[in-house]
Amino acid sequence: MARILIVDDSPSQLMGIRRIVEKLGHDALTAEDGAAGVEAAKREIPDLILMDVVMPNLNGFQATRSITREATTKHIPVILVTTKDQDTDRVWGMRQGAKAYITKPFSESELSELIAQYLGGASAA
Repeated sequence: MARILIVDDSPSQLMGIRRIVEKLGHDALTAEDGAAGVEAAKREIPDLILMDVVMPNLNGFQATRSITREATTKHIPVILVTTKDQDTDRVWGMRQGAKAYITKPFSESELSELIAQYLGGASAA
């Protein structure tokens, strides 16, 4: 069972993604903005981070850059989960250190496949 940090400022998105993560047998940790997400990543050292982009305080691009450049958290894969669907957004997100980029709305199977891909052997049966 992996520990997955979900960072999203929308309570409904947070709940929906959490449901998928827990259905897959993983522990879900949550943060409601980018700054809280960076702090949670440093404190909890999750196995994977699902990061929204459009958030107050610190946006997902900034939070991802902070996490992927910090010595203690740079090994954690970050998947950007966002409504920003332009190619330039995708390129910018990957340049910040994200491993993958998925746009909302997404299907449960799309997200589940990405989670399994980036957890490798850590995914639960």
